[in-house]
Amino acid sequence: MGKRLGEKAGWIGGWTGAFLWVLILSIVWLVRGKTPEGLSGLALVCVAALLILATLPWRHPKTPFWKLMVPAYIVLGLSVAWAVWSFGATDSGLNWWSLLWAVPLLIPFGVAGRRRWSDSPPE
Repeated sequence: MGKRLGEKAGWIGGWTGAFLWVLILSIVWLVRGKTPEGLSGLALVCVAALLILATLPWRHPKTPFWKLMVPAYIVLGLSVAWAVWSFGATDSGLNWWSLLWAVPLLIPFGVAGRRRWSDSPPE
């Protein structure tokens, strides 16, 4: 990976960790015989993995981080919707106010959103 190894590991590891729960839940659904739920979850994990690799900031050094994070955030949101659907909780009383817990997920947009990989020279 070269220089800035910690930042590179943080990008890949952070996004991988963000989707690890989807992989685990997909495997659980497959073991329990809920094939559509399990396979659709695995499809989300594959899309997430492709997006993580496609948006590596060191391959797009002039692109602001927020633009690189948006595709993964969309898939992360779809993963939450998938989890609600796969648990059968679509009629459980969840409403738009239930999304308030997700507001802290937007902190990276404020903290690092305008930064670019090229803003920090390699060590």
